[in-house]
Amino acid sequence: MNTDSRLERANDNAAAFWLAQARVHGWQSRTRTGLTAVRCARTPDDAHRFVVTRPYDEPDAVKRELADLMAEWSTIRCTVEDPYEGLDLSGLGASRMPVMPVMVRDPGPVEGVTADLPAVSEAHGGGVLTVDEARDGDSFAAVERAIVEGFPLPARQPWVRGEALPEQLLDVPGWRAWLGRVDGAVAGTCLTYDDGRATGVYWVATLPDRRGRGVARAVLQTALAHAHPDRPATLVATSLGEPLYRKLGFVERARTCWWTSTSVEPTGSSRGGVA
Repeated sequence: MNTDSRLERANDNAAAFWLAQARVHGWQSRTRTGLTAVRCARTPDDAHRFVVTRPYDEPDAVKRELADLMAEWSTIRCTVEDPYEGLDLSGLGASRMPVMPVMVRDPGPVEGVTADLPAVSEAHGGGVLTVDEARDGDSFAAVERAIVEGFPLPARQPWVRGEALPEQLLDVPGWRAWLGRVDGAVAGTCLTYDDGRATGVYWVATLPDRRGRGVARAVLQTALAHAHPDRPATLVATSLGEPLYRKLGFVERARTCWWTSTSVEPTGSSRGGVA
């Protein structure tokens, strides 16, 4: 598989991940070859999502298309994912975030993980660390809260059950959630989304008081071992998460530039997260 194909798989997975949420939430969306747009619209100032999925020859044409959509949707806040680094969206009021690596892990077994769930190990510093799949409403709500508070997602605080991640997402094919606990207390989480060609990893989060105990590693190892290990796994890494991802076999395949209309940068991308 060449580098372009790997990048396109990652792009397509991200677009599908947001479209799945749009269907469950009832958000508007637009898709065409090379661009997916989702109007995340719980409140007027929610950040809309735009994912560029294919190379473009005319950056100005893409910029005009984005400007037209933002005007139509009355966009106040947004995130634009540009994995080809050719757009300048400063004229639309957006700020360029630090470039991040798009990382891919080739299919294969995950060392040290058994076929049994929950996965059980010892947390760094002591205590029993368990990781299991969230399959019911209560455990999925615990996943949602850990993401809102641990990633974090300031726009969704204080946490309200089902507001960021409705329970109906559990019924979406390919959508899975993973929950880590230390001595029974929620400690960390991540989401995976399999679209039939790749498994994307999203919102890897550890609660602040549980960091440094190996939670993110255990959660991610379990997710990789149980969510279609026969397919490539993809993510976008923040500087905090990148060392862990490399240790687990992820390799950088491209760089992506994100633009955000918020004046304060998020602490982590949805595609990857805080270790």
